[in-house]
Parts: sequence; C-alpha cells; structure tokens
Amino acid sequence: EDPSSSSSAQNSVAPELPGFYYDPEKNRYFRLLPGHNNHNPLTKDSIQHKAMECKRLRLLEEEEKQNRKTTRAGLNSSVLLQKRQLGLLSSTSYCRLVHELKVNCMQRRKIEIHSPDSSVAGTNNFKIIVADVACERIFTVNDVEHGGCKYGIINLSGLGKESLTVEMYDNLYFTNRKVNSVCWASLTHPDSHFSLTHSIKLCLMGIAETPGCASLLPASLFSSTNPGDRPGMLCSFKISTAWSCAWCLNPQADNCFSTGLTRRVLVTNVVTGHRQTFGTNSDVLAQQFATQTPVLYNGCRSGEIFSIDVRQRNRKGQSWKATRLFHGSAVTSIHLMEAEHYLMAADMAGKIKLWDLRTAKCVKQYKGHHNEYALLPLHVNEEEGLLIAVGQDCYTRIWNLQDAHLLRTIPSPHPSSKDAIPSVVFSSRLGGSRGVPGLLMAVKQDLYHFSYN
Repeated sequence: EDPSSSSSAQNSVAPELPGFYYDPEKNRYFRLLPGHNNHNPLTKDSIQHKAMECKRLRLLEEEEKQNRKTTRAGLNSSVLLQKRQLGLLSSTSYCRLVHELKVNCMQRRKIEIHSPDSSVAGTNNFKIIVADVACERIFTVNDVEHGGCKYGIINLSGLGKESLTVEMYDNLYFTNRKVNSVCWASLTHPDSHFSLTHSIKLCLMGIAETPGCASLLPASLFSSTNPGDRPGMLCSFKISTAWSCAWCLNPQADNCFSTGLTRRVLVTNVVTGHRQTFGTNSDVLAQQFATQTPVLYNGCRSGEIFSIDVRQRNRKGQSWKATRLFHGSAVTSIHLMEAEHYLMAADMAGKIKLWDLRTAKCVKQYKGHHNEYALLPLHVNEEEGLLIAVGQDCYTRIWNLQDAHLLRTIPSPHPSSKDAIPSVVFSSRLGGSRGVPGLLMAVKQDLYHFSYN
C-alpha cells in the first residue's frame, strides 16, 4: 500500500462529515478546529501527520523484522532459478526479476562518517548529495544554522570495508549562499591551473538573494592537504535568480555550462566568458545536456519541456525551440536516457512520464510519486533497470523501468518534515569500479547505505 494513501483509506471507513474527523480506533467523530490550537491540537494537518507517522513507524518495523512482502507473487531466488533452468523464463525476464528481488532484499545500515576535522561530521543537515560519474565521491550540500549552505566531499572508498565508514572533507570558504542546483563538471582546457589536464571540477549553482551567482569549484579544494596549497575558485558569474544548471560534455560545446533562470536560459563558456541567452516564457527549473549532440533540454514551471541546439545563434524572430513536450504542472526534473531517444520527466503534480523524443508522445507513466511544490530529482539506473525518486512525503520509491511497476517504498528513518526530505544516490559501484552496489540515503545529519546484492 502506498503510504500517501493512508488518509483516504482512513476516511473510507465512515462517511466524511464537513468539520468532523472520524477516529476508527474510538469509533466516533470529533470536531475539527481551524488552524493550530495548543490546548486541543485536533486539526486536519495534525491528523494527517499522525496517520503518516503511524504508517512510517509500522513500515520501519517491518523493515527491521524483514517482513516485507514482494510486489509479485512467488518472487524468490529458488523459484526464479528453477524456472530459468526449466526454460520457463527468458534471460531478459530472469535478469529483471533478479533485480526486483535485490531491491526487495536491501537492508538499511547507518554509515559512520569520519573527518580530519572532528567538527565537520554530523554537525549540519544534509540538503543535497550528488555522485560523480565514477561514483567514487559524493558532493554534499549541508544547511547551516545561521543560514546559507556549506559544501563537502565524501570519499566512498571505505564502503567496501566491514565497518562501513567514509571520509568527509569540508570546504569552509563558501557558506553565505543557498544552493539551488549542483552538477559535476569536467574541465580539460590547458589554461586550467591544475597539473592534471582531466581534473574533475564542480559546477555549482548558488543563490541566496538577487543577484545570484554560478560558481565553478575545483574538487581539490576538498582535500586533506595543506590548505595553503589549495587552488581557489575557478570562476564565479553573477546572474539573476537561478533555478538549475547543467554541464555540457559534448566536444562541440566544450567547456560550456547552462543555467536556468527566470524566463531565460543562459549558456556560458567558462574559458572565454562568452554568453548566449535564450528567452523563454517561464522559469527553467530543470536542465540536462545531451552527450551525442550539443543539445540542451529544459523543463519549465509552465510544464513545457523544450530542447535548444546551442550551436545556433539566437536571433529575434527566429524559432530556436526544437522538441517540445508538455506536462500539466511545473517540471521539476528531467533525465535523458542513454540512447537519447527517450526522456524521463517529473512534475509538481507527482507525475513521472517517459517520453519518446522521436514521436513526442508519452509511452510510460510511473505512478505513486508524491510532490506538490518541491524541486525533487529523478535517479535513473538503466544498467539495473531501475527508477528511483524521493517524494515530498519523504518516502523513497523504486520502480521497474521496463513495465513501470512500483517495486518498493522505503520509509525515512526520521519523521517526515519539509526539512527532512532524503537525498539519495544509487549505483552498482559505490566507491569506484571495485566498489559496492547499493543506495545511499542522506537525511538530517545521517548517512545510510542500503546494500544491493
């Protein structure tokens, strides 16, 4: 059962009366009070929160006792192997069902975070975690008490050990801006200040107030070496209120990144400083570059998704929008599939759709996601055939990519709240090529690992 449907299931026991709440345990109606009242806090919000918390605690108890039921009848390793040996299952079906079994068997374990600075680990709430391409490191954005954010990098090499420990390095230079969007970047220009020509950098989008800024930070800032040897920030561009960012890996638009602003898209070359502006009729909340072509995909607050070929120059009266798709609500996240024929998109109505870019039609819809106003990301792992998304209700849901079947709903270890929405990373090689598979979940000040084996 989907936890977000608990309130509707509760009300279906007895007829709903305006201004009253039916308590199934006491089998009677109670009058609802407008707003919040400290003496008698029987309000609609408190009732829904209590029902959700009871559901979360029950699911957590089932998780600990390993009493979870599989989403498909008869799904276990011995039956799958027997059917495969008898030729009743094709290789594709067998692999898909094995991945479903792995998802159902994932168990939560808390990770101990070590840091050269003892004041770093466990002092601030995680807001965003983003893995690099090799999944060797996790970039973290943490909220600080006095406002703004601070950044850090977690080295995942310790996940392969029995102790499940990781190392976290902090950067205390940039604490005065709120971060809206983060992406990893690879800068290979010879004018880079670094000895390695293929050093991995970070492209950060941070805003606290207008004007905002887009900053490119070298990953070597976050190391245990002498702080005096660390290079400074590569570049920082002042811009208006920004919502999203994306780095281009296509050689035809080398060293370029895009920022989604209020009613416009700004493409910037970090080496030359050249900027190209594309006007839109809505705020751009999500972006991603294609890798096979220098095409940028954008998701807007209006629900529109469109693509831009950044090689063309923007001229007045010229139509530069290529592919155009439409959602019924603000698009919060987009993900271009590996073959670049399909695009996954999520919106603020909780809908997740898979679009065929060749026909501009929706071919699949993944149900169960919960969102009303938050900018929540999607996580797609085509190798394992999984789609992962964290809802505004703080539940992490995992779907099968092929048939859009909801495989598992993971409750948060902490009570649901606006400032406790988990941030997750999933990979089959956490810690590098010889790393461990699994799901990382950052919530509040804690980091958890769900082993996928």
